[in-house]
Amino acid sequence: MAGGPIGIIANPASGKDIRRLVAHGSVFDNQEKRSMVRRAVLGALAAGAGEFLFMPGPHRLVEDAFDGLASNATFTPVTVPGVGGPLDTVAAARAMCEAGAAVVVTFGGDGTNRAVAKGWLDVPVIALSTGTNNVFPRMMEATVAGMAAGLVAAAGVGIEEVARQAKRVQIQPEGRPEDLALIDAVLVAERFLGARAVWAPGAIRTLVLARAEPAAIGFSAIGGLLQPIAAEDDAALVVEVGDGGSPLLAPIAPGLFEEVLVKSVRRIELGEVVEVTGPGVLALDGERESPLGEGVKVRMTVVRDGPRVIDAGRALRLAACRGLFLRQQSSGGPDGN
Repeated sequence: MAGGPIGIIANPASGKDIRRLVAHGSVFDNQEKRSMVRRAVLGALAAGAGEFLFMPGPHRLVEDAFDGLASNATFTPVTVPGVGGPLDTVAAARAMCEAGAAVVVTFGGDGTNRAVAKGWLDVPVIALSTGTNNVFPRMMEATVAGMAAGLVAAAGVGIEEVARQAKRVQIQPEGRPEDLALIDAVLVAERFLGARAVWAPGAIRTLVLARAEPAAIGFSAIGGLLQPIAAEDDAALVVEVGDGGSPLLAPIAPGLFEEVLVKSVRRIELGEVVEVTGPGVLALDGERESPLGEGVKVRMTVVRDGPRVIDAGRALRLAACRGLFLRQQSSGGPDGN
């Protein structure tokens, strides 16, 4: 079982989008993110890790979290463009891959993890949610996530023992570079990007869902309330929406329910091609990303070659069975006799 450094990527913008104004989304401020990073690092140190790579940034989410921690641990920034936003995240993930990171711990939402996957497609990841309509990352105590990451980094458990490869939507627009989404790719009948988050369902036309989760919020919930598709299912879902459809009441954002007019829903197999045609805007993992001109075609396929998602609970169960947190009891008195 090979170990290596732990990568840390924290998104300062997650948990602060327009859905705090149009719905009832909670706010993750940067102080809480720093605290989460610190707790994760403390958990990793307790599990035997000692080498960390991190994405630097002007908000110092990670740098400040390291203050006063174990002097024998190393904390090394990776090189990023420094422009802010997804480009830095993509570059950081790519750099961590090249540096041989054993696992990356992310603090963000679906969009953050999508950017990580664009830099390192099959990244071994523990994704902690600090965003809004999140399906890919989980709400988990950061201490526990750090312990699991530390076990992988210190080779106490193997990645092949505790991780499952995720699905993704492979996106191939005519005349443009290939793109991806981890949860959903949606054609929206709009002309402009505007506020990137999509919260009003009236313009939605086609949803391609790698996961359709009835207990989620957002696009995945629309499919999940029709025909659930779980992370482990080797299938995906296509939903057509528009005038004349049957109304479905769905939670589009935290505390915000809207009627979605569902025209059709069908389960598809992995590798099956779905084609949509502009005009419109392509929204990926809940955010408007790419305007499409009249007649522009996009081929979308759901495949299982995405991030390797680590099951923190399984990692800790294996550690317990192997006695990895037991410490040797010293014999004799205080002087060793």
